[in-house]
Amino acid sequence: MAEPTPDANVYYVPAQSRWPFAGSIAMLVTMVGVASWLNDAAWGKWTFLVGVAMLVATLFMWFGDVVRESVAGRYNRQVDGSFRMGMVWFIFSEVMFFGAFFGALFYTRTLGLPWLGGAGDGAMTNELLWQGYSAAWPTNGPGAIGGPFQTIPAWGLPLFNTLILLSSGVTLTIAHHALKAGRRGALLAWLAVTVVLGVAFLLLQGEEYLHAYRELNLTLGSGIYGSTFFMLTGFHGAHVLLGTIMLAVMWARAAKGHFTRDNHFAFEAAAWYWHFVDVVWLALFLFVYVL
Repeated sequence: MAEPTPDANVYYVPAQSRWPFAGSIAMLVTMVGVASWLNDAAWGKWTFLVGVAMLVATLFMWFGDVVRESVAGRYNRQVDGSFRMGMVWFIFSEVMFFGAFFGALFYTRTLGLPWLGGAGDGAMTNELLWQGYSAAWPTNGPGAIGGPFQTIPAWGLPLFNTLILLSSGVTLTIAHHALKAGRRGALLAWLAVTVVLGVAFLLLQGEEYLHAYRELNLTLGSGIYGSTFFMLTGFHGAHVLLGTIMLAVMWARAAKGHFTRDNHFAFEAAAWYWHFVDVVWLALFLFVYVL
């Protein structure tokens, strides 16, 4: 028997769920683990991995409930609007997240570093604490924290990765148009290409990190440059990983016929997120690698 069409005037209220509580515990364990790991606690790494496993399991179960409710036809346009607004605010929070790291980078380069070099109000700081220090970017600071290092040229692997992400945005858009046109085969093909491009980006970024650590002595401990470089590129890589997983799930759902021309917001949400990741990388490539 088919599910009844939800009343457009009645807002769907889901049953009480344990997943928000479970997710909060998982995030707490994850953050305690990563903070302890960064501070060289022996148990930090394993606590972090346990927290990540808990978080993945929680999200799998939670989103499974949502998918089942959606496929059962329990959502109306009012719920769809709430989902869209929720995704908009989520992406806005991500904009603020990266804005904080870009802000730290800009503050360091345009204000903090010149002050240490004696410019403006920093003349006495330079004279009394870091006499003779010449402010120049990139730098690991007056204390040369982490020792000498080399930077990664922008026009090598970073440029190639930029082209990969830009291409993935194009293939994803083609897949979206195929979905709206009802061409399931084209949708699956172009969405698969997008997932492959996301995996390729991650593999190449991993290669870049190994090269930085092994041959350039550029690490997270290389002063202010190393910390801002790896925090920005590392968190972006984490977002690419999440986006790739989201698109892979969308591929599986599309293969099962969960989406129609007019009802496919889950796909749209994943696409919004992926395009956001693309835009962040363009800013990152410009301000971290090029300038």
